Amino acid sequence: MHTGLHGRGALFDTDPPGLASRLVGLRPYQLRATPYEHPEEPPFVVFAGGRGLGKTAVLLALRDAYRGHTPVALVDGEDRQFDAPPPDRPAESWSPVGQALTTAAEQLAEPVKGAGRIGFPRLSSGLLAVAAGGWSDRDVPRIRQEAERILLLTETESWLSGFAGRWVSKVISKLVASTSGTGPVVEPIIEATLEAFTEGVSPAHRRLRRAAGWYRDYPNAGGSPKLALILLSRHFRAGGDSRRHAERHLVRALLADLDDAYAGVVQRSHRRGRPVLLIDNVQEPAGLGLLEPVLRDRADGIKDQAVFFAALRGHAHPALRNAGRLALSETARSTGWRPGTSPSSRALLVPLPPLTPDDTLHIMDTASGGLGTGPAPAAVPPQLPHATHRLTGGSPLGITLLAASVRQNPPEDAASLGTLLTADIAPHEDQAGRPAYQELLGRLVPGGRLDELTVLAAAHDRDSACSLAQSRLPEDFGASGVLDLEERLASEGWATAAGQFVGDPFLRALLLLRLHHDGADHAGWRAVHRALVDHYQDLGRTSPADSDRYRLHHELALGKADFAVAHLRDTFPGSDTRDWLSALLFIASAPYYHAHGPDGRDFEGPDHRASVALGRTDAAHHPPEGVDAVLHLRVRRLLHAVWQLTDPLVLPDPRVAERLRFELEQLSNLRPAGNALLWRASRDWPSDVLAGRPLRVPDDEDGGR
Repeated sequence: MHTGLHGRGALFDTDPPGLASRLVGLRPYQLRATPYEHPEEPPFVVFAGGRGLGKTAVLLALRDAYRGHTPVALVDGEDRQFDAPPPDRPAESWSPVGQALTTAAEQLAEPVKGAGRIGFPRLSSGLLAVAAGGWSDRDVPRIRQEAERILLLTETESWLSGFAGRWVSKVISKLVASTSGTGPVVEPIIEATLEAFTEGVSPAHRRLRRAAGWYRDYPNAGGSPKLALILLSRHFRAGGDSRRHAERHLVRALLADLDDAYAGVVQRSHRRGRPVLLIDNVQEPAGLGLLEPVLRDRADGIKDQAVFFAALRGHAHPALRNAGRLALSETARSTGWRPGTSPSSRALLVPLPPLTPDDTLHIMDTASGGLGTGPAPAAVPPQLPHATHRLTGGSPLGITLLAASVRQNPPEDAASLGTLLTADIAPHEDQAGRPAYQELLGRLVPGGRLDELTVLAAAHDRDSACSLAQSRLPEDFGASGVLDLEERLASEGWATAAGQFVGDPFLRALLLLRLHHDGADHAGWRAVHRALVDHYQDLGRTSPADSDRYRLHHELALGKADFAVAHLRDTFPGSDTRDWLSALLFIASAPYYHAHGPDGRDFEGPDHRASVALGRTDAAHHPPEGVDAVLHLRVRRLLHAVWQLTDPLVLPDPRVAERLRFELEQLSNLRPAGNALLWRASRDWPSDVLAGRPLRVPDDEDGGR
């Protein structure tokens, strides 16, 4: 696999051939042919997942793998060119789908090894009829520019031959002449186009004549290509369902032109594999306008041989309701895909998985100067790859940008993920640097509402988020703003998690880091956590079940550990051991950010949690009168050990992990009824944190081992 991507071998492998090879009929980066897995109809493959999973990177790698070997085009539904018509172009003669078709055809037309340019006369005829619907203002320079771009799609000769320029100039002169009056120009434009297509006796002109006749089957055209194009233009300008009807025929025209380029023995002998269309952000109007017509036509028996790979933000979409679904690993050798009768069944949804710990290790090894064949350089802690995977959850974007921070910053910054995130990185050499966490959030949370989401990241559910919105956000945000953000997180594929408003741990960690650095005095951080302490304190008076652990979580985030120690100490003797361990994990999951200077650097010295966990502060700490001092200090050390070891922004300290084992082991001697669970935790938790795995309360069967 030559892509530089990790964890995507099922798609890019060449021996045995992966999914791309089997659908395209060519191995990536090679002219070596591969038998088609689906010779009659390939599935419309849609890679699904939230932001940061590398969907765009996969499409870019596919483009690079096949460009120059077979026709390939990449269209991004979020590209600005699909937001609105160009200046002076009337909205009724423009749509994101029409723009996407033009963009795709211009890329697909490029010559490939062993074969010349592909012409798109069917598509250009339709696009010209649509554009002519907006030429009633007689703006000749604009007409010339728009017509030239469209008509050049019919060109099959070299751009340097001069033929294209002469032919287009001749047609444009006819088009401009037809606009000299004051009446509608669609009909004379179509007449001029069809006349140009029927002139000449060369093979190219014979192909143009066939293309002109292709529209005769348009509904209600009565076999007349001219009337068909007039109706197409009228339907497009009407908008709504009529426009979608016209756009479906334009998409069909693009695919028919592609099929024509492969028709005949001679053509097939020069063109290997299938053409490839890549659609990023297929959930946007430009993407859906390509996806849905293709699926509908294939379901109606209108065949094409194009291979589509698309990227969907999220994990589902109404247009893909009946799509097949396979894990990426399940596509490595064969998909077993069989379409049903519905249009959406012609698609195959493939969720992109996070990267594995081994993938993270290889990426960080490369970034730090190691080659994977020996130990990493001494300046890079050995826990860094495991800690990176724990923080990012395997997000390719997160791992890649953290690796960039390792490369671009002093070696000592790699001693803390928090430092790597606050250090500046420049994604490209010609760009100014900014903190890595800001770069990540700029890509993971675009489009506004970042300030509001930063505040709500500290909340645990809709109720606490609404409480925060009422106390910390503008009045016009309110509960409706909370619901809107909740819906947006779900629609973009972010995971949900019980007990957290922002369910994805990586996104939440980045947002809370931003909250902490929002102001040199960290006033926003303190105000948000203080507001949640008050919220759960009020809630505890009426519903005390879980309010204590939530309140103590935020007290701990404010640096006040005494309340949590007292609660865990006093509940240890009588609580169910599983509930007590669960409370310990939740309270200790509080974010910890001691003060930083204006440059984002820590100026308080070592993390004090390790000192407490290792017992170095026991002598200076005086337990309250009347409590078991031994139990008090043991719980205090244990809380700080779990707090430090589970912090996603620091590297776990092996000494603290060993102390965690010892404290849990000693506590197991004090609770005969819960001895097995505490003992199991004393064995599992230290190894889990050092390996970058999340801590969990042991199961009953675990406790009995």
